[in-house]
Amino acid sequence: MDLFRARVIVLIAVSAVILEASRSSGAQIPVHHIEGVTFGLLILRNLDGEAVAYGELQQVIQQKGDTKDNEESGLVIGDLLFHFKDGSFYEEITKFTQHGKFRLVSDQVEQRGPSFKQARKSWIDARTGTITVQTFEKGKEKTVTSHLDLPDDVANGLLLTLLKNVDPSSETTVSFVAGSTKPLVVKWNISPAPEKTVKFGIITLRAQQYVVKTRIGGAAGIIAPLIGKKPPDLHVWLVKSEAPTFLEYEGPLSEDSPVWRIEIAAPEHDWARRKSE
Repeated sequence: MDLFRARVIVLIAVSAVILEASRSSGAQIPVHHIEGVTFGLLILRNLDGEAVAYGELQQVIQQKGDTKDNEESGLVIGDLLFHFKDGSFYEEITKFTQHGKFRLVSDQVEQRGPSFKQARKSWIDARTGTITVQTFEKGKEKTVTSHLDLPDDVANGLLLTLLKNVDPSSETTVSFVAGSTKPLVVKWNISPAPEKTVKFGIITLRAQQYVVKTRIGGAAGIIAPLIGKKPPDLHVWLVKSEAPTFLEYEGPLSEDSPVWRIEIAAPEHDWARRKSE
């Protein structure tokens, strides 16, 4: 990088810090659709349409009798899991409450295998602002613990849930913790995009699309695109109805993964074998 370009980046970074100081954080999303017990099968594809992993999403509700903490009565626990063809593994366990507004309690992510650049585990405790990241490289383990003042609207692990409840006619902003060894709070700008029509046999459905853009505040947000580290946009489609339902996701699973597509799947049936039994 030449000296002139370096000076330009520094000046832009300083300006960005000043501008960011005047921006307010997003608001918590009100609960319009209460989350409950659910289970779904998922398939993960690359952008060429090839299946690279199979997984599931299950969600349970922790009742008052299951905990001594009254604040966690009705705690929702979601578990997103993928097993890759190449032996890689990904799991995200998210806990949140829905007492009028959605609020993250904790988010835990584990990834390992050749589909990821680095084996890593991370934990976010939204109540205390404690972020722990454990990395594994060349047989060595490294654990880093940080503390951040997390806003009430932090949305790690909650994107698909929140999209069921946002206003589809306007833009919504929430916060997100970028889980590297130097975690920082960024913004997700959620904007409605053109609908599309999907068919299921003789049934035709409308799907609402949302585009999620990551906005990195301060100097890092200005420098990131200049050095080729701007996060890709996320695209999510939900069935548009009184019961909005996840249909498709396109984007990375983590900051170091490629862009993949998540789709709803169905179990395979061996009808010929069953008829012969």
